[in-house]
Parts: sequence; C-alpha cells; structure tokens
Amino acid sequence: MTHDEELATINDIIKATRFATVTTRTKGGDLVSRPLAVLEREFDGTVWFFTQDPSPKTDDISADPHVNVAYADGASVVSLSGTATVDRDQSRIDEFWNPWAEAWFEGGRQDPTVALLRVEATSAEYWHIDKPAVVRGFEVVKALITKSAPDVGESRTVEL
Repeated sequence: MTHDEELATINDIIKATRFATVTTRTKGGDLVSRPLAVLEREFDGTVWFFTQDPSPKTDDISADPHVNVAYADGASVVSLSGTATVDRDQSRIDEFWNPWAEAWFEGGRQDPTVALLRVEATSAEYWHIDKPAVVRGFEVVKALITKSAPDVGESRTVEL
C-alpha cells in the first residue's frame, strides 16, 4: 500500500466519525481523555477541534503539548500522535464555525473563550476492518484451527 493510499484510508475513517477522543497529560502526569466533535476536513496531517480557552484541556497543552487523538467508526480505528496548540485566529474560527459549535459557546463565535485546538500529527496507527462479520467469524475459526492470526483487516503505522 502506498503512503497516499494509507492517508486516504486514515481520511476515510476520520470522516466516518462524529467525535474523537483527545488525550492530554496533566501537570501531575495523569492522562486525561476528552471527547471533541470532529470538524469536517480532508486529513493532511493536521486536525482541528473547537475548544474553550482557558480550560483544563488548554492548561494541560500549555504544560505538555504532546497529545493523542483517537477516532473510531465502529469497524475501524485511527490513533494519531502529535503536538497540540491553541489557535485564536478569527478567520480560521469563522472558517470552521458551524451550528454545533454555536451550541457550546454562549456568545457565539464572538465568545471570548472560543478557540481552536490544532493537532499536528507526527504518526498514525490504524486498524481497518474491511470484511463482513460472517467472513471475520470464519477467519477467527480458521485461525483457531490453524494456530495462526486471523485475517480480518489491516493494521498499519504511518509516519507523517
């Protein structure tokens, strides 16, 4: 599989999800995961989310920008490792603004806490299940009999 094909698979999985889980590290070293709404956009190595700033999440990122972002569409999963920054560029906020965001910010797009969380991914790992449930069941039974791993899809790590 080519790098472009891997990126297309990652993009398809991300587009099939409505929420992602963003994991940050607190100043005390604990990992904290929070769901955030996925913003529609072609995956190019950068993902964006609306967030409030200040917030515990943005406090975590200012102390340690390393994050993980996980997407799951039911059959497939993408896990991105990268670094996050808080972006307050009004033109970018306007570009991404949508009715869903409106519900979370009392003052609309002019709310002083509106910000974007920008994650620059450095690597991605994905698990893509591309076979129907009946075939997956057959593959698992076959693997049990042959003492081999079942072939139910693909798993890859992609450097970005």
